[in-house]
Amino acid sequence: MARALVPDYSQLLWPTVAAVQALGGSGSIDEIVEAVLERQDFTEEQQQVLHGDGPRTELEYRLAWARTYLKRMNLLVNSRRGVWALTERGRLVQRDDIPRLRAQVVAQLRDEQRAKRNAQQAQEVTGSDEQQIDDEQDWREQLLDVLMSVPPDAFERLAQRLLREAGFISATVTGRTGDGGIDGLGIYRMSLVSFPVFFQSKRYRGSVGSGAVRDFRGAMAGRGDKGLLITTGTFTAEAKAEATRDGAPPVDLIDGRRLCDLLKEYELGVRTATRVVEDVTVEKDFFADL
Repeated sequence: MARALVPDYSQLLWPTVAAVQALGGSGSIDEIVEAVLERQDFTEEQQQVLHGDGPRTELEYRLAWARTYLKRMNLLVNSRRGVWALTERGRLVQRDDIPRLRAQVVAQLRDEQRAKRNAQQAQEVTGSDEQQIDDEQDWREQLLDVLMSVPPDAFERLAQRLLREAGFISATVTGRTGDGGIDGLGIYRMSLVSFPVFFQSKRYRGSVGSGAVRDFRGAMAGRGDKGLLITTGTFTAEAKAEATRDGAPPVDLIDGRRLCDLLKEYELGVRTATRVVEDVTVEKDFFADL
């Protein structure tokens, strides 16, 4: 599918600001992306266009660029935990201000590139320095690439192991033959009660649409009313709406980003090393008072 279906990052600047405003001034990347998708009413086709070979979609990629530019425009700030928040300037900015502020950032970045490279090596600012985009995404993309390379049965066993680590008292992989789209069954205990949860793990590059949610729910019919759909990709806005549709058994969704965070939380194939950085300041007044 053509990347031209997806708006350029510059067209996503104001929708991103408006989404964070609607979220109360701050939000996680997942919350912001979902809010933009809902407010802009993108089609499933647009949401399924991949950036390169994936696993990130083109919309996710361009929204990451939008956040990066908004940060350079001093409209957004982000924490180490991936929470983005409007600055005071961001709370006051108007839609008509965005093109002017973006033009200032483009000029600034072009000057920075000119200082680093000679004229022959200069590139268009919008097509280079991709490392500026959401550095926190790097390890997740590496992990998702690894997950896409493991055998299908190994991925199902990983999902089974994750459920156990997350508190399920049992998790069984049923296999793909005759399972009607269900990969396994877990028993989750909450306080004094426990209930069965059917799960399906889908290795997927791009966005999973509403049809996959309906098919999974159909496979659960008559067998249980709790479902968990795990994917290495993302879910379209339509898929999320289908998962919580009134009158139908709810299906909980875990996308690739959330899957990576859970694997990190439970230390399944992900190791975290904490680095300590010292900021040393010489207090001249101390020595003056000796």
